[in-house]
Amino acid sequence: MNPSVASGDDDPLGQPRVLLVDDDEVNLLLTSIALRERGFSITEATSGERAIQVLADWLPDVVVLDALMPGMDGFQTCRELRALPGFESLPVLMLTGLDDDASINRAYEAGATDFFVKSTQWSLLAGRLRYLLRSSRTRLELERSKSKLARAQDLARMGSFDWRRFQGSPIFSVEGLRVFGLGPGARLEFRQLLRMLPPEDRAGFVTVLHDVMGHSSVLATDIPVTLADGRQRIIHTEAEPEFNEHGNLVGYTGIVQDVTDRRMAEDKIRHLANFDALTGLPNRRQLIWRTERALEYARRLNHQVSLLLIDLDRFKVINDTLGHGAGDELLMEVARRLRSCVRHSDQVMESSLEAMGSRSHRTLEAVGRLGGDEFIALLPEVADERDAERVAVRILDLMREPIFVGGQECFVTASVGIAMFPRDGLSVADLMRNSDVAMYSVKAQGRNAASVYKPALAGKGREKLELESALHKAIERNELVLHYQPKIDVRAAKMVGAEALMRWQRNGVLVPPADFIPLAEETGLIIPLSEWAIREAARQARVWQDNFGFSDSIAVNLPNRLFERTDLVEHIHQAVTTYGVAHHAIELEITETGLMKDLQNVIPSLHRLNEIGVEISIDDFGTGYSSLAYLTTLPISELKIDRSFVRDLGLTPQSSAVVTAIIALARSLGLRVIAEGVENLRQMEVLHRLGCGVMQGFLFSKPQLPEDIETWLQQTVLPKKAPWIGKAGDTELADALRAAEARSGPRATPAA
Repeated sequence: MNPSVASGDDDPLGQPRVLLVDDDEVNLLLTSIALRERGFSITEATSGERAIQVLADWLPDVVVLDALMPGMDGFQTCRELRALPGFESLPVLMLTGLDDDASINRAYEAGATDFFVKSTQWSLLAGRLRYLLRSSRTRLELERSKSKLARAQDLARMGSFDWRRFQGSPIFSVEGLRVFGLGPGARLEFRQLLRMLPPEDRAGFVTVLHDVMGHSSVLATDIPVTLADGRQRIIHTEAEPEFNEHGNLVGYTGIVQDVTDRRMAEDKIRHLANFDALTGLPNRRQLIWRTERALEYARRLNHQVSLLLIDLDRFKVINDTLGHGAGDELLMEVARRLRSCVRHSDQVMESSLEAMGSRSHRTLEAVGRLGGDEFIALLPEVADERDAERVAVRILDLMREPIFVGGQECFVTASVGIAMFPRDGLSVADLMRNSDVAMYSVKAQGRNAASVYKPALAGKGREKLELESALHKAIERNELVLHYQPKIDVRAAKMVGAEALMRWQRNGVLVPPADFIPLAEETGLIIPLSEWAIREAARQARVWQDNFGFSDSIAVNLPNRLFERTDLVEHIHQAVTTYGVAHHAIELEITETGLMKDLQNVIPSLHRLNEIGVEISIDDFGTGYSSLAYLTTLPISELKIDRSFVRDLGLTPQSSAVVTAIIALARSLGLRVIAEGVENLRQMEVLHRLGCGVMQGFLFSKPQLPEDIETWLQQTVLPKKAPWIGKAGDTELADALRAAEARSGPRATPAA
């Protein structure tokens, strides 16, 4: 009878597929009918050879083999079947009419999963097949889980091991051996494992193992190993103890995992969190941590700690001139030099500090980058401030040497502030603040030096901080006022203009300009203060225009940085338009030094101002060391002779010579000239005789409130009651002055 072969695809859904192999056609038919009635899908084969042919194209759920068949019997068929790829785990039930141990053993040796003695108990046969199928599915699931676990362990570079107490070495899984660079079947002896460790770590690892076993505790540690191929790896080992029924330790079961990549990533993250990316020095976070540890040891051991704040003096100039790349090169070179000035230690861990004993705090010594061009040197143990000063001197000496950056030789000095624990502060914040105060005192005194903190310095710093805070609020509190100093035409004995001078009325007291103007320039507040001064001068020009027909200009001093603003012209235009005065009512004064410092950026604004009728005056003329060529090209209307040349007029020939030259220069260029700082009749007469007729100074009037200027005009100038009125060109006074000059020495004859 030819076997009928049913395709697996034709099987009813949910019916187990069975390949039934028997050379007895009657028995084959009966068994097939019985199994179909019990829910199985049957495919028949009458010989072992035919069964192998069927299995070449089809995979059943279970194979039922008759043991005794002519030709290829069931035992041989089972062996052939097991040799086929993918059939290693297929359930095979051997049917035998022989209920003897030899046949049963032979069936198992051939690869059968189970055996069944032939009988007509079909329900029992069906139950045995279903049991085989359930077992097969369970085994397949376990094998899949095992495969997934092995894959996961491979991906995680992890493996397992088992160690029994009276067993010489641990037994590692295939994945565990792979972690150590070994293949399947290899054996990793404990001595071999120890030899993989660095020599200095072996004794410590053995001590850890003895301690864990002695306390029957969990093992969790990382060990550095060198594999057979020379690779350096870090292996995490974790194991839990196992106990027998009496509670005695019998061994450990655990895992090993290659955590090298994770540790490298952690180390990189830790380094980025604690060290400056550019210079490699400890950053602010690491510096604070080190300083806190140093202070803890200092309290315990009763010694001093020093903190040195180091700020580069000319870094911004180099950074702006040569570019940020050159600035980075400079910072890296500075970092290298600073490291050489102290016993610098890069990596310090809490555990290493505790393990090194009472003097371990000395490893905290280092230089770090606080930010920008600021560095800190931490000295965790010093005898006194002289130790810190010696380090500061080394730093200053090294910084004075030239540095080559961007292909150019540069010189960068440093200012160093020193604070001592416990004298200058008990916390990190106190020491950093006070070293900063000491550093800024060096900056104020000329830089390129070191200074130890003193309480008096903190007082000055607090005063400056309070002053800066109050200055921020001065405009909104209406504390600013303008005082006006008249410009006098001594020939006509009348006011021909005024200079607006800013004053600060703080708490009922006038703050000297020398105290707040430099601070305003340093903090940038000079911009809103100057803008306010322009608006206020325009308003006052309108008031005077209404009160006594004032038609001249009010001069306002402006910093050169304000000329860089593109909205300066619009701001002045808005101010004069608001109060209904002409543009020439506002005159702008800029110092010669300020003009020459940033000439190229100032020139466009000067021309725009000149176009709308605003005149420009050069203040303090003659004090700058610059080319006079700009006088011929810039839209300048007035030169002001500095008071330093006016002071000695009539006493020294040099002053008269300089003033004569300035007046001649201004006259040849068609510029007005005015002398400031005129305090006595002698100075006035000499200036008048040299050709300067417009002056300002205490001889005429000190800077006053606008209402006081009006009173001065009405009570002094208009009635001609002032002592200077009518003295210009007075013969008697001129003779007296010439006599005084003759007694003091020869005098140069002024140019007409």
